[in-house]
Amino acid sequence: MTDILLVEDHRELNELIRVFLERDGYAVQGVFSGEEALGYLEEHRVKIVILDVSLPGMDGFAVCSAIREQSNTPVLFLSARVEKEDQINGFLQGADDYVEKPVDMDILSARIRALLRRNYDLKRENAVIHSGALSVDKESKRVFIGQREIFLTVKEYELLVLFAENPGKTLRKEYLFGAIWGVDSFSENQTLTVHVKMLRDKIESDPKKPERIVTVWGIGYRYEEI
Repeated sequence: MTDILLVEDHRELNELIRVFLERDGYAVQGVFSGEEALGYLEEHRVKIVILDVSLPGMDGFAVCSAIREQSNTPVLFLSARVEKEDQINGFLQGADDYVEKPVDMDILSARIRALLRRNYDLKRENAVIHSGALSVDKESKRVFIGQREIFLTVKEYELLVLFAENPGKTLRKEYLFGAIWGVDSFSENQTLTVHVKMLRDKIESDPKKPERIVTVWGIGYRYEEI
């Protein structure tokens, strides 16, 4: 995966920035027009786009707007056009940052790191549910208690995620069954009871005296973080 798509029509500056960023450890693809940039993005994923405003053909504002129609990839404008109206227009088109040319390369690198941290570390953090000693990685669909991995079936995993995303709440059996199996499922409601038992067998210290998945008699279950 490319880290940075650099869209700069000045070939010497494009090369200079690319070399600097590659020395910083980034994989960089340099292109020279907005049309080239959009064509590249149709075929490749990138982590961030660095975009000049003054480009041949489509200007940077139009390119940014087109990117926003397809994705939330972070866009950093790098431009000599630094009038207030230009910067406002850039942000209105969906830019995440706007940096003035000529740019100090160390400042540019710091801005890139900040954008990547905001956009990707936060997403990664949200992809992992931390629930007491238990953690669920929603990207890899792996579950751990401490350092020990717990192996679940698909339905057990889906049920645990639903519980862990609603700690302390009493969830009705009808709601749980509908959310996991679907209201039109041919499965019996007893299926839920069986899966809760199997899940308890894997995540409770004493499944006969559950502390994480607590039965609320006559209603459903409540998940507690321990």
